[in-house]
Amino acid sequence: MSTLNWNDLDRRAVDAARVLAADAVEKVGNGHPGTAISVAPIAYLLYQKVMNVDPAEPTWLGRDRFVLSIGHSSLTQYTELYLAGFGLELADLAQFRTWGSRTPGHPEFGHTAGVECTTGPLGAGVSNAVGFAMAARKERELFDPSATPGESVFDHFVYCICGDGDMEEGISSEASSLAATQQLGNLIMIYDDNRISIEGDTVIALAEDVAARYAAYGWHVQAVDFTNGLTTYEEKVDELYAAIEAAQAVTDRPSFIKVTTVIGWPLPNLAGSEKVHGAKIGATEIAALKTRLGLDPAKSFDVADDVIAYTRANAADRAAACRATWDARFAAWAAANPAGKALLDRVLARELPAELDAALPVFPAGQKSTRAASGEVLSALADAVPELWGGSADLAGSNNTTMKGQPSFLPASRGSADWHPAPNGRVLHFGIREHAMGGILNAINSGLTRAYGGTFLVFSDYMRTPPRIAALSHIPSVFVWTHDSVGVGEDGPTHQPVEHVASLRLIPGLDVIRPADANEVAEAWKLILGIHDHPTALILTRQDVTTFDRGHGFAPASEMAKGAYCLVEASTGTPAVVIVATGSEVEIAVAARETLEAGGVPTRVVSAPCLEWYAAQPAEYKAALLPAGAAKVSIEAGVTYGWSEIVGSEGRKIGIDHFGASAAAGTLYTEYGVTWARVVEEAKAALGN
Repeated sequence: MSTLNWNDLDRRAVDAARVLAADAVEKVGNGHPGTAISVAPIAYLLYQKVMNVDPAEPTWLGRDRFVLSIGHSSLTQYTELYLAGFGLELADLAQFRTWGSRTPGHPEFGHTAGVECTTGPLGAGVSNAVGFAMAARKERELFDPSATPGESVFDHFVYCICGDGDMEEGISSEASSLAATQQLGNLIMIYDDNRISIEGDTVIALAEDVAARYAAYGWHVQAVDFTNGLTTYEEKVDELYAAIEAAQAVTDRPSFIKVTTVIGWPLPNLAGSEKVHGAKIGATEIAALKTRLGLDPAKSFDVADDVIAYTRANAADRAAACRATWDARFAAWAAANPAGKALLDRVLARELPAELDAALPVFPAGQKSTRAASGEVLSALADAVPELWGGSADLAGSNNTTMKGQPSFLPASRGSADWHPAPNGRVLHFGIREHAMGGILNAINSGLTRAYGGTFLVFSDYMRTPPRIAALSHIPSVFVWTHDSVGVGEDGPTHQPVEHVASLRLIPGLDVIRPADANEVAEAWKLILGIHDHPTALILTRQDVTTFDRGHGFAPASEMAKGAYCLVEASTGTPAVVIVATGSEVEIAVAARETLEAGGVPTRVVSAPCLEWYAAQPAEYKAALLPAGAAKVSIEAGVTYGWSEIVGSEGRKIGIDHFGASAAAGTLYTEYGVTWARVVEEAKAALGN
């Protein structure tokens, strides 16, 4: 065990972080100062003594990752980023939670240098931390497969600070259980056990021994008590440092360090009270705190020159030492692994592999579910896109998320008769943990690889926050949601999504893609892999649908890049009716067109797999595709909300504005009027108007 070098300047820097948090909340009039005050020594220890990070290059590949799962205590991180020299200054802290600042109320990935992920929804950071730890192992296996685990330039630690609220959220339990299954020895979680939430003492809602729970998961568990007769927290910093070093030495399981604290300590009067959790402290108490710490109570946002000079020099010196060693090792790796270096360069440049187009399958006319087509596409892409991996929340066979012939991303001891682990595993097994799956995907996709995760569309309700956070954070996560309508059939309304596609379209920055046939699925995957700044949702059928004979009356699937395109033109070239459909309802639209054309009504069918892409098209394109003089009908086996924006207020909308029932899929489509005959009826009525 190494000796912790902790001096008076370190103590004064911790005190500076405490009062800066109090000052920032007091100035803006709202925020969460208590935790930021009491955990300041923990965060400072990580940033200044433990983690390998580089303030001059926050995205350095060799860095450790830090996740502040207690995102409401964002000042915990902002003050350390300021002290370490990541680009924040006192003026930024003084603009906390205000318009245009670099210090928003919760940490936002891509907004503030040094922030690895967007946190705030409690528990989400725990799932992100697990994802970062999984990604680190995968990146080593992808780019440096011959390296001994722990000795590669791609190996690093993931540190996460979490709190009581995180421990109460189900997503943290889901993710933590999976972390133990995956034996993530590079993950170290520090639990701030202050026993306070908004409603006061957590005794009213949290009864179990959290450390024992983590031991039961299979984590390595330690405890440090920062309240045991202390006058200053720093008396226990060396004990926490030793615990962290012990955790670093445990390579076969993740580590959990319970640190018992008093929220808001060392506030003279309010420490331990829920009053300091989510509200400003008050000028009188802040002045008393500063006096207790030997600081000038009349000054705000004041840090001594010798303190900031020390912390920034210390952070820079540690970074220089880490970089000197790592850079030399990286150069040696690059020289010895030209193929790996070429792959890394392509990934960093966000370039698609040259082999992608040739690898994509072309499907002949016939019948195939889009989920089955997706599985075939993924299997075909395995060799061409080695950075692509993914799986399902225990629905691999139903979601078709398994790349054929690829091993599982699992420790050697976790294989089964059906799933075989290997160091280069591509198949992810999330278990029945949809919410954690989403958070893990977001962490993975903010790094060097692309990961997808699948479940039934109806269960997107269980994981609503991750796609929203991915969109907010500009992360290209891929959410595969199958069994997309009442076509699920006999499983009944609990498993039949009707409102889900429409509700997902309401998330800004999420592309919702519902392909009409197998070739649209192949094209969708190509387009998805080319997206690097926002997430996508791939919505797929359980039931077989028609694979259209492209080139023989049907437009090429590549047209779907426009979001909506003319799949089949009217016989005259000028449509009297335009039918707009998505997914499995496109074949219904095509059948309706045949009847309308036979009756002398020129009819165009528009496949609209992605309304977000369509919205981005020029007005001229939209006007030509859906001409003003044509009657318009939309058809989608879900709620009709939102379709008036496509077909207009006079357009006819066919859908299902109610829950489904337990019956065969064909019966449900007939009973609910999602049929070609209904389309014909509505088209004629629209023409009559």
